Amino acid sequence: MGVEQPLPREVKVIDSASLFRLEERAGDLGLSQRLDPMWVRANAAPGGTHYLWPALWHTLSHRPDVPGHVRWELLITLRTGERVVSRLDVLPDDFTPLPKVTSREEGIQVRRLLDQAPSVREWLLREGEGPRRRYSSRS
Repeated sequence: MGVEQPLPREVKVIDSASLFRLEERAGDLGLSQRLDPMWVRANAAPGGTHYLWPALWHTLSHRPDVPGHVRWELLITLRTGERVVSRLDVLPDDFTPLPKVTSREEGIQVRRLLDQAPSVREWLLREGEGPRRRYSSRS
């Protein structure tokens, strides 16, 4: 699966259990765009709805054992009801079965939220926590 492959033309909607699983999988594989799963479990709304918006195909030329994957923009709903943005690398076998948004209007709303939400890093700084753990570059 090369970088020249077109991006998925769908926005994925995931629950918190799926978000936790995807973050842990990215960590297990050593993918660079992910959040600390402990931070996600502590801050993501347990019954929240989160979204993945495709950003780019990514390959690790120095790690041929890791297949090409999509780097997604990730919109996380926090326990407080706020939303934050990060990025998450997800393998095709993991994102293909995920449900997609059901309407164009929902997709447009997700894009607006992604453009307006602070990054995880910005949110942490605003909350006075500072980046204490490993967060993604967009976080």
